[in-house]
Amino acid sequence: MLMALASALAGCRESVEARFIYFPSRSMGATPSSVGLAFRDVAFTAADGVRLHGWLIPGRTPTTLLYSHGNAGNISGRVDIARLLVDQLGVGVFLYDYRGYGKSEGAPTEAGLVRDALAARSALLREGVAAQNIVYFGRSLGAAVTIDLALAYPPRGVVLEAPFLSIRAMTATVLPGGGWMFRTRWDSLAKIPNLHAPLLVLHGDADETIPLAQGRALFEAAPEPKTFYSIWAGRHYDMKATWTEYWAVWRKFLASLPAPVSR
Repeated sequence: MLMALASALAGCRESVEARFIYFPSRSMGATPSSVGLAFRDVAFTAADGVRLHGWLIPGRTPTTLLYSHGNAGNISGRVDIARLLVDQLGVGVFLYDYRGYGKSEGAPTEAGLVRDALAARSALLREGVAAQNIVYFGRSLGAAVTIDLALAYPPRGVVLEAPFLSIRAMTATVLPGGGWMFRTRWDSLAKIPNLHAPLLVLHGDADETIPLAQGRALFEAAPEPKTFYSIWAGRHYDMKATWTEYWAVWRKFLASLPAPVSR
């Protein structure tokens, strides 16, 4: 089986790799209005011409989270998360889909997703959100995307939830020594020492997909100022209103950042 996989990767590496890393869905099962949130559709274009789609949800404060999601589904599966973020923190949220996900054109690649994040930031600025009011928030694969974005345009703050070290490190959790088969890197461990923004890392201690040790190791490699919070009994896809300490950590982190620009 390993030899067959290696042969397949050698023959059509990029498209085969994508099937192991990205699991997009085109079906839009909900919108923010499904959970009682006002929003507006945002259409924008990446630097290479790929047309993308997102939802901008206003908050009660000037701060807006630029949310980069995980490797499966699309933004319609994150509307409950947006509801929690707005309710618990008062922030606005910009949900956007990478290429190949939801209503966004194209097919996902490492370089392509970075272009999409850069375009999402530009779209948010065009929508009237000041750069000083943007905090980047990435979960799972979105944490790796967020690190690339933060290196290009340092934000007011960065929040990473359930981040991994690299594709090679993740491959080692299921196929030790198999990382050589992938050209896709998402090497966050190599990049995060160059981060120039306050950092909050959140990771569930019961994460069944990305080991807590990877989130902690990434945190250790990051420069100050930084905060780490281990979510007690938190699994990979969890986010709950009842996590009082989790939300308190979020609020303390946001309060520690430079004051946002008043609207």
